[in-house]
Amino acid sequence: MQEIFLGRQPILDRNQYPVAHELLFRSGHTAHAGVIDGVSASASVIVNTYAELGIQNVLGKQRGFINVNAELLMSDLIHLLPKSQVVLELLETVEITDEIVRRCGELRSMGYQLALDDVVAIDDRTRLLLPLMNVAKVDLLRLETDALPHLIDSLKSWPLLLLAEKVESAEQARHCMALGFDMFQGYHFARPQIIAGKRADPSQMGLLRLLELVMSDADTADIEQEFKRHPSLVYGLMRMANSVACGLTHKISTLRQGIIVLGRKQLQRWMQLLLYTVGNSDSQAMNALMQLAATRGKLMELIATVERPGDKQYQESAFMTGILSLLDALLGMPLPEIISQLNLTDEIKVALLFRKGNLGNLLMLLEKKERNDIETVSVMLTELGFMGMGELVIAELEALRWTNGLDEVSR
Repeated sequence: MQEIFLGRQPILDRNQYPVAHELLFRSGHTAHAGVIDGVSASASVIVNTYAELGIQNVLGKQRGFINVNAELLMSDLIHLLPKSQVVLELLETVEITDEIVRRCGELRSMGYQLALDDVVAIDDRTRLLLPLMNVAKVDLLRLETDALPHLIDSLKSWPLLLLAEKVESAEQARHCMALGFDMFQGYHFARPQIIAGKRADPSQMGLLRLLELVMSDADTADIEQEFKRHPSLVYGLMRMANSVACGLTHKISTLRQGIIVLGRKQLQRWMQLLLYTVGNSDSQAMNALMQLAATRGKLMELIATVERPGDKQYQESAFMTGILSLLDALLGMPLPEIISQLNLTDEIKVALLFRKGNLGNLLMLLEKKERNDIETVSVMLTELGFMGMGELVIAELEALRWTNGLDEVSR
């Protein structure tokens, strides 16, 4: 189990109403970022916001300012971010080249909003970038008070919003308000809030295999089968797919739908981001839990195939129910909280939360079998009416062989 953290500091308008948040890398319950690799830090912020903690939980309907360095700015990974909800904040360490200027213009024309961080003077660097920016963030701590009015007058030559950052006192806030700043950020208003969550850490080898399939334009069925080898990735995929499809009327409830809705390019970018953030440690207990989740998913799929041979949608829903049934233990979160963040069908939700409906009955059957409650299993099989004990044992062995095969290829 890996605990994940994200810093979030509000950005206020002139009425001191929150209009956005800056999203900050955090390595724990501390105000110190501990950033060693800027790309990895920004990748962690993106992954944790959009795939793990959930964009609705982190931002609601507001925008998130995300720090980007030159490498991330030039990367296709930027396109993973929804342009309607982010502001790309160029760090002061970005060396301004013709390529960087062209890239900023390209992103601006695509609808992304850009902010220039740590503005303290109008120089050759800022003159190249300010025409392409939506927001200029002025660093109060690096400016003498009497130099601020002249800088603000100069910045008003460009049609952009002015944001005073590192406002640390009421006096500074009043002074910046009088100078005409549009937005404000700093300890005087609020310190960064640490948001924490948990995720299971997928293996790098599994990610690389999936990435290879996606980049080689493999069949959706092959990508779907590879996802089934990695239960911890299924949750992230469904979160990402439902973030992308939040405006659609139908529910994303199967792996295939998630892959199709997310799209190959977005899928590739998400996995590339995960490779920046994934670790290599994995406990034996967690491995066992993930194996059990994979076995449940496969066994439910096999049983559903016997029950409804021609109903592929039902079989996929059965697999999804089985593989998600242990997420509370896998992620260390209450199951209702997890399910609330996935746009699952009512059939799957009822099965997971209450063990009701056809899928709920199948899941309860497997749980009784895992506890070796043979008497109850026999009664339930009789009530189901389409499978006997011998057929269940054969299906269970097939599911175990499938799961053991996954273990072999992951070594």
